[in-house]
Amino acid sequence: MTIIETFTHEFEHECITTRKMLALVPADKNNWAPHEKSMKLGNLANHVAELPEWIGMSLLTDGLDFAVSPYEAKMFDTNEALMAFAEKAIAKASDALEKGKHIDLSQTWTLRHGEMVLSEGPKWEMMRMSMSQIIHHRAQLGVYLRLLHIPLPDSYGPSADDTGM
Repeated sequence: MTIIETFTHEFEHECITTRKMLALVPADKNNWAPHEKSMKLGNLANHVAELPEWIGMSLLTDGLDFAVSPYEAKMFDTNEALMAFAEKAIAKASDALEKGKHIDLSQTWTLRHGEMVLSEGPKWEMMRMSMSQIIHHRAQLGVYLRLLHIPLPDSYGPSADDTGM
C-alpha cells in the first residue's frame, strides 16, 4: 500500500465515526457552550464538518493565505444542512486523495496570513495534522454531546451508551 492508500483507508474509517457524531448535533443548541471560553456547539460542529476539506487542500495546493482567503465560519439551522455540508467536505477530500496518488508528499505546504507564516511543512504532515484535528475536535464534540445528555455512538469500540454496557 502507498501512503495515500493507507491514509485513504484511515480517512474512510474516521468518516464513519464523524458522521455518527455529527448526526447527533441538535441545531437548536448551536449557541450552547460548556464554558465561556469554549467554542459554541454550532461552531464546533461546523469545524468538524469542514475539516476533511483541509486534507484535499493540503494535497492539491501549495498553501493557504488567510489574507487572500479569509476564514468564513458557517452556521446551519438544521442537522440535515450540517450533514450535507459534511458530506460535501468528505467527498472533496476523497476526490483529492484519488487524484493525489502521484503527488510528491514531501512538497512544502504553507499556511500564512499575508507575509506571516503560520505553519509550513511537507504535504504529508499537513494531511496528518488535518486528520488529527478531525479526531481531536470530534472528541470535543463528544464531550459537548455528553454534557447535553445526548447518548454517544461507538467510535473505536462501544460507548457507555451502547446497550449492554
